[in-house]
Amino acid sequence: MREICRKAGANIAAVNYHFRDKKTLYAAVLRESHREAHEKYPATLGLGPDPTPHERLHAFVRSFLLRLFDPGRPAWHSLLMVREMVEPTAAFGALIEDSTRPRYELLLNIVRALLGSAASEERVWLCANSVLGQCLHYHHARHVLARLHGQLPACMLDVECLADHIVEFSVGAMENLVQTTGTRAS
Repeated sequence: MREICRKAGANIAAVNYHFRDKKTLYAAVLRESHREAHEKYPATLGLGPDPTPHERLHAFVRSFLLRLFDPGRPAWHSLLMVREMVEPTAAFGALIEDSTRPRYELLLNIVRALLGSAASEERVWLCANSVLGQCLHYHHARHVLARLHGQLPACMLDVECLADHIVEFSVGAMENLVQTTGTRAS
């Protein structure tokens, strides 16, 4: 705590008073970074009135990628989240329930609309997680991809291009699932 306060130029007594200990301070930092990132890039980013499920998915994916790849202040949000996914702390559960679950439910509803009412909840869940997995892959594996390709293709360096690709790929896959399973798309 002393080192954190020294680097922040904060009074350790004040920090101890407000946060009690390092774990509580960390939980507050995690919540605040999450709030800032989602405030800057909300899941409905740029949507007009009455958007289609396709437009809603595009806004969701674009927003998620912008949060992941933002080089500015919210950038450390994704680093904290990666750490929490690999080694969850006590702060992780509250963050999931208070912030992540509502956004995940939003994605599930978008995917449900794309797959149609006959789609099973398992299928909706699998498709939603496939969308998220693509977004995370392009961020978390970017250094591996750069080494594999020698140089990253331009689209992998452009959030707009990646969002277009992920949505096109995902919607195409979901349309194929609808055709092969007999469910209808909305």
